[in-house]
Amino acid sequence: MTPTRKELLDLIVNTDQAFNRTDAELRPLRLAAAQELFAERIEQIPLLKHRAAEAGITRIEKFADLVPLLFAHTVYKSYPASFVEKGQWDRLLKWLDSLSVPDLTGVDMNGVSNVDEFLDRLWAADHRVLATSGSSGKCSFLNHTAGDQELKRRHFRHTMAWPGEVLSNNYIVFWTGQMEGPNSACESAQFALKDWAMDGRMYALAKDKLKISEVSNMAAMRKRMAEGSATPDEIAAFEAEAADKADKGRQETIEFADLVLDHRHQPIYLMGFWAPVLAIIERARERGIPDGDFHPDSLIGVGGGVKGIPLPADFKERVDGFFGAVKRIRTYAMTELAQALPNCEHGNYHVPPGLIMLLLDETGETLLSPDGDSQGSDFHGTIEGRFGFLDLAYEGRWGGLITGDKVTADFSPTCGCGRPGPVILDTIARYVQPGEDDKISCAGTIDAYIRGRVE
Repeated sequence: MTPTRKELLDLIVNTDQAFNRTDAELRPLRLAAAQELFAERIEQIPLLKHRAAEAGITRIEKFADLVPLLFAHTVYKSYPASFVEKGQWDRLLKWLDSLSVPDLTGVDMNGVSNVDEFLDRLWAADHRVLATSGSSGKCSFLNHTAGDQELKRRHFRHTMAWPGEVLSNNYIVFWTGQMEGPNSACESAQFALKDWAMDGRMYALAKDKLKISEVSNMAAMRKRMAEGSATPDEIAAFEAEAADKADKGRQETIEFADLVLDHRHQPIYLMGFWAPVLAIIERARERGIPDGDFHPDSLIGVGGGVKGIPLPADFKERVDGFFGAVKRIRTYAMTELAQALPNCEHGNYHVPPGLIMLLLDETGETLLSPDGDSQGSDFHGTIEGRFGFLDLAYEGRWGGLITGDKVTADFSPTCGCGRPGPVILDTIARYVQPGEDDKISCAGTIDAYIRGRVE
């Protein structure tokens, strides 16, 4: 790893120091680290070299130079759907190799029958590829090295309960998902087991391993049903399977909720998604358990998992009221980020030193700051735009990305918590709804280039 990148990333081991560095202190270090990383990756990732040549960029001399080099978030699922549908695993591997730093082409794909086996082969070769759930019908695949995963775990360890919480294995941990699977949520659960669970006491809502193929097949079937292309027999089989899974899920949820509630007078660390936590509250009502009846040292980290799920308008207020005076953990995170942004006492998300925030216009083409360069170094106010970033932690791929998130950044020199800015406000939304196409300008040309290389 290059020296300036390492210096910035290593700051996280002392969070008080990491989040008290001013923007003026960090900007020159981040710019130098971006150039170091660019100089390495341009020789390793042909797509990055192609983007740099198109934009005439040979060095990163200002932050605006990074914008044409960011990949659209859709690039990590830009493979033709036929690669999965027809079992063309060697072609899918070649596509993924075009976005990765390590050489993947030697991984044997003979005999692979589904996407889970495809991922298993990669992990067996120590390519720690994470997949999104494919709830829109198509998975994203993102390569990680073992070093990437360890840096993510270190970041998780030092920031998940920031500010003020000291890392310790003193908690009974509850996770509202699955523990095993090539997915960032499962990865976070494994981190929590190692770093927070007392004597390995961790309970998951779902006992089975996450299978990406099942989630993707369900999404594809729903799409076919909406289009009217599914046969009556296929629909009947799908609905019967869905009903069986729903019955199993309800029983698992009740058992899990009872476990959480039975341990409520001990320090627990509950992490997961909004909908299952609301189910815990419903179970508490059935058992006559009042609000605020939890050990005050408990950690509650709830968020996400709301796509396509109808929730009451006041779901956040219900959860806050139910748990009462406990420590709440909140981060702004996504599968593509190694370094989540933790939430301060004032309710804002702070940018870790090893992450370069790039606030963009809706098309993803322009850096939004008064001078077009240093993210508003002389500007003190808020700007709404598309969240882009360069994550300096990755060795397995290029860490520059244009996301689908609409955020408001406050470039005031000081956050309400007293720490330096800029920060992201807690108003994060999506530019498009699930199933819609995100109109990022560079997406089409990037997809065309990658498909050309694969074909």
